[in-house]
Amino acid sequence: MNALTDLFTLDCIALDNPAKNRADAFAAAGELFAKQVGIDASSVIEFLNAREELGSTALGNGVAIPHGRIRGLHQPHAALIRLKTPIDFGAPDGEPVSLLIFLLVPEKATQEHLEILSNIAQLLADSQTRTLLQNEPDPEKVRDLICHWETLR
Repeated sequence: MNALTDLFTLDCIALDNPAKNRADAFAAAGELFAKQVGIDASSVIEFLNAREELGSTALGNGVAIPHGRIRGLHQPHAALIRLKTPIDFGAPDGEPVSLLIFLLVPEKATQEHLEILSNIAQLLADSQTRTLLQNEPDPEKVRDLICHWETLR
């Protein structure tokens, strides 16, 4: 178990999403969070776009961590979307992105929120874990991998 364990539920993991661009991916995330958290999908999209305008949240190696501070949110929430076809996301290595982990945190972010973001970045920096996340067809196994990835290293 790690700091990400409580953030990921099966209903916030979407594999082989058909999004064709960033707007589609953000819309899919907005819908997941609307169901999971009960916040308006368009608000999620607005906050994600505002953060993305500051600079791409793509890390390279086909992954990105779109994130935003959401007014009225009381605790962090996360979602994983794996795209069927990689999309351009302005990654520093120029590679398209197919694995996105979205993080929403309360407007007044704390050190805990920065640590969660750091944990997600470490998870995605591990090439073995990244490969497993990009290929695993079972959402339950994807969640287990996120919850136990540190023991795989």
